[in-house]
Amino acid sequence: MTASVLVVEDEPSIQELIAVNLARHGHSVKRAATAEEAYRAVAAALPDVILLDWMLPDSPGPAITRKLRGDPRTREVPIIMLTARAGEDDKVAGLEAGCDDYITKPFSPRELEARIQAVLRRRAPELSKDAVEVEGLVLNPATRSVTGSGEKLHMSPTEFELLHFFMTHRDRVYTRSQILDQVWGDHVFIEDRTVDVHIRRLRDALSPTGHGTLVETVRGAGYRFLSRR
Repeated sequence: MTASVLVVEDEPSIQELIAVNLARHGHSVKRAATAEEAYRAVAAALPDVILLDWMLPDSPGPAITRKLRGDPRTREVPIIMLTARAGEDDKVAGLEAGCDDYITKPFSPRELEARIQAVLRRRAPELSKDAVEVEGLVLNPATRSVTGSGEKLHMSPTEFELLHFFMTHRDRVYTRSQILDQVWGDHVFIEDRTVDVHIRRLRDALSPTGHGTLVETVRGAGYRFLSRR
């Protein structure tokens, strides 16, 4: 799964360079040059990662981070602070404000991508490119493939994303609304019962190798993906 990244940077040349390199790695990119633009972008659609410049014209990065961490909707969004400040006190201040990582300018596109993948593994494992395995069921985001006990399984892109989310969030019950927000995004407005249809299709796709039983219905609550049958 590619990540949606909000780049909050007021220097046009740096913003452009970051955006181009993120796109090359398959990420979808939105841009903001001020704190207010960033808040509007987040309100319109929650990003998977925020790259946040420390020095913006209307608000410093740590203040923006504290505001985002204080909102339940944005509390868990990974934030990487981008700054020319290399002092230890500055790094500590950024981390104490709630950012997940801190990268000092200038930085290479390779380093930035590595940092993004690292915070995704910690905060949002369903967005990382690492393969996951449960009970002989293997999902590989890099190749967009799923195998069960060595047998290739076929499913639609939506069922693939749904399975990826489940496999990286095992043994916890999720409501239909929570699944919609996590897999489709909180800015997409569709019926909760749509989840039921895709759960049924996912079970059908997993049934040839018997892995459909890993997707459990919890009556009156939602669905859970089991780590053991």
